[in-house]
Amino acid sequence: MRTLLALLFALIATPALAQGWGHYDNDRFGYGLDIPPGFSSQNFSDNGDGESFAAGGKPTYLTVWGGNLTGSFEDEVSQRMAWGESEAWNTTSQTVTPRWANWSAIKGFRMLHQRMVLLCDGTSYAAFRLEYSVTDASAMDPAVERLAQSLRGNC
Repeated sequence: MRTLLALLFALIATPALAQGWGHYDNDRFGYGLDIPPGFSSQNFSDNGDGESFAAGGKPTYLTVWGGNLTGSFEDEVSQRMAWGESEAWNTTSQTVTPRWANWSAIKGFRMLHQRMVLLCDGTSYAAFRLEYSVTDASAMDPAVERLAQSLRGNC
């Protein structure tokens, strides 16, 4: 029975590992998410809240960070979306709940997808922002989905 379970686990885990995804964990805020294949670290934040990654050879950037809420989670999401709009990003879709939010936007030939989640303590959040060329949109859809599913608190 143990051999069968080990074999089943190996069959399930092998495709995920073969895809070359990495993982980022943030000790300061207690969150983590998967990092797509081909992305390498570009910059650690000075205060330990996150990190930036870039895809080799493409203008594709992933920024991951955590923060303390100064008001409600919904207020923080609204403020982040407003900042994007002030930078000429046009929101194309959005979903906001009391515990998580997703939105996408476009500016010229660039797209972004951002997700925020309320962390376990209820007073902080984790977020990622993925920015890429519109020509890569369909190829990036699976990465966006996996990033969104993997962003969570470590509780």
